Amino acid sequence: MLLIRVVRMTFQEDKVQEFLEIFKASRDKIRSFTGGQRVDLLQDYNLPNVYSTYSLWDSEDALNHYRKSALFGSVWKPTKALFAEPAQAFSFKPTEL
Repeated sequence: MLLIRVVRMTFQEDKVQEFLEIFKASRDKIRSFTGGQRVDLLQDYNLPNVYSTYSLWDSEDALNHYRKSALFGSVWKPTKALFAEPAQAFSFKPTEL
């Protein structure tokens, strides 16, 4: 079942550009990771140092496979070091009403 993952991250204001460089360098690798369908970056409308990633995965297993990968480690560790506060992660599934 398709999994939608949203991760909200608040960065130290002077570290935003460093994060953007990390994201730009890794987004295509994340997009092409097995089981990954999409990854987009969103900036909070009113808080310029708050960003969210929106990603689509084939399944929870696919996301977990990515989270255990060397790629994830090479992206998350340097990103996490730039936070002003802990990230918030949310997983969703599509619904039909």
